[in-house]
Amino acid sequence: MAFQIGAALLDACVLAVLDKRDVYGYELTVDIKSVIEISESTLYPVLRRLQKDGCLVTYDQPYNGRNRRYYSITEQGREKLKQYRLDWEAYKNGIDKMMKGEFEHE
Repeated sequence: MAFQIGAALLDACVLAVLDKRDVYGYELTVDIKSVIEISESTLYPVLRRLQKDGCLVTYDQPYNGRNRRYYSITEQGREKLKQYRLDWEAYKNGIDKMMKGEFEHE
């Protein structure tokens, strides 16, 4: 893909997935990779930052004799996601107009 994906967009994508269900790290990577190119090494710093900011929490679940760390969105994370969705719509609509030549200059 020719376009860079910024930190805010990655945060929004992670929160959007977690808004649907709790997931463990690899599963989250697979979900996001189905839409945009991302590696696990890129994703884990995003998860740590969102956790530090109070947007998500973690818990462990046993799986085949090991623990999987699951991520869950918080109410603060849902509020942040709501704002990201509003910001994304405005941004996307502006870019769509620009790409379609529907902008006006003064």
